[in-house]
Amino acid sequence: MLKVGLTGGIASGKTEVSNHFARLGIPVIDTDKISRELVEPGKPALQQIQKQLGEQFLDTEGRLNRKLLRKHIFDNPKARKALENILHPAIRQETEHRLSALETEPYVLLVVPLLVESGLKSMVDRVLLVDAPESLQVARVCRRDSIDEKQAEKILAAQASRSERACIADDVIENSGNLQQLQQQVEKLHKFYLSIGNPSD
Repeated sequence: MLKVGLTGGIASGKTEVSNHFARLGIPVIDTDKISRELVEPGKPALQQIQKQLGEQFLDTEGRLNRKLLRKHIFDNPKARKALENILHPAIRQETEHRLSALETEPYVLLVVPLLVESGLKSMVDRVLLVDAPESLQVARVCRRDSIDEKQAEKILAAQASRSERACIADDVIENSGNLQQLQQQVEKLHKFYLSIGNPSD
């Protein structure tokens, strides 16, 4: 089974791309969703975050205060590294578990925003990059998350650069146009991925 890793910077359009692949009948494993599931109350990863980073990142109901934690890790590289050391191995384990149930599919899409940073690149056969100009990313993330430009730029700076992602990409979707143009690129790649099958065959 061909495993395609979908990556891209924040607000580059990964969700719209993965949703269109899903509409075409392709299974999508989203590591961001897995990450959210792993930090639900009572889960070991949340307990580790509480222990290593502090109880101030839990709200009154014992849930992770994402907004507070996000601000903290972007201001504190040491805390970001600690969080990654908790989450990345657990995400990898759960991703492998889900992949094992999809072995009869022609190909599967793994959505990994931090593919360069997370060490999950070894799990995929091809890397699909969704790319957009940084100015567009900043405008989109400010609008989407109701944050200011300074905070948006800080998030971008903490991620791999466009050039770093481009270096590992086998395929690129340019997302600076309209939705129809984006979907056309997805459909073209869908046909291509169906045609190449498993590269290890």
